[in-house]
Amino acid sequence: MSGAAPHLRLEGLTRHYGGAPAPAVDAVSLDLPRGALLALLGPSGCGKTTTLRMIAGLERPDGGRILVGGQDVTALPPHRRQMGVVFQSYALFPHMTAAGNAAFGLEMRGLGRAERARRAQAALEMVGLGALAGRRPRQLSGGQQQRVALARALAIEPELLLLDEPLSALDAKLREGVRDEIRALQQRLGTTTVFVTHDQTEALAMADLVAVMDAGRVEQLAPPEEIFERPATRFVATFVGRAARLAGRLEPGGVFRCGGGLALRSASGLAPGPAEAFLRPHRVRLLAPAEAPPPGFDNLLDATLARRTYTGEVIALETETAAGPVMAELHAGTDEAWRGLAPGAPLRLAFRAADLAVFPAP
Repeated sequence: MSGAAPHLRLEGLTRHYGGAPAPAVDAVSLDLPRGALLALLGPSGCGKTTTLRMIAGLERPDGGRILVGGQDVTALPPHRRQMGVVFQSYALFPHMTAAGNAAFGLEMRGLGRAERARRAQAALEMVGLGALAGRRPRQLSGGQQQRVALARALAIEPELLLLDEPLSALDAKLREGVRDEIRALQQRLGTTTVFVTHDQTEALAMADLVAVMDAGRVEQLAPPEEIFERPATRFVATFVGRAARLAGRLEPGGVFRCGGGLALRSASGLAPGPAEAFLRPHRVRLLAPAEAPPPGFDNLLDATLARRTYTGEVIALETETAAGPVMAELHAGTDEAWRGLAPGAPLRLAFRAADLAVFPAP
């Protein structure tokens, strides 16, 4: 995908609302390859839904351009953009059957009755609801209603599929199943997709690319693994996943000097000065009392267990160190060390220099 022209390109996309001190969307630029799924991830009010609505043509940008397949669609009305949109509320018509709802976009585009029926049924088959075409929304579960809304978006054979938090109304277990169904369908069809969510698990599990947004700007655009393992900014480090936050000072050679005078090795190339370091729990290794750290684990910390939390597959350890609170994770099925641990227990922690993400202090 790297050498191909982008299917979707945003160039300096900007949106102001009257009276607001800052733009809701602030010069957002990004490229999305054909067939890829992009997750717009961020907290409420960060501009992700406004960005999606501008792509769909439901809001007019105050600046910038939207290009699809190289064509500038910024000024086109929604019905001329060939985009399928699934909203958070599903927006199904209660008096229509699933087939009628799935055919609605086709009717708005002037297709004949027979063609509408064929394509609506085909779309329902895609989402596994072909046998329920005659049911009305009240006769369907929440997950089935969501899939009808998805079928309606797919029936028009969209150039782009736009999903605005379509899973937020579902309970956790159903949400996970429908999430996997949408991703599998998207990959099978090869439909270029933009997915808005505030749920980082959804974004990391579904997306080819994640754009983490804050205050109307894209803080980082990268594959999920890079977003999680190599955050580009302090905001990304704190918003995506959990991390210990250590205050200190970066010294020459990448040495991070923190609480208790501890000197931790980092791979940072920042200039010396006040800094904050972030450390993911899954990167922290718990050592047995006489165990030597594995090769490459340059940092050692003496710690005291403050709290142990059992969540099934993962055991979360909250510890106190001279550097500050540090979290570690053990896997219940493969690491038996957690069974003998109680608050107050002394621990030894190890991690690599590359696992310490360092940023200038705010």
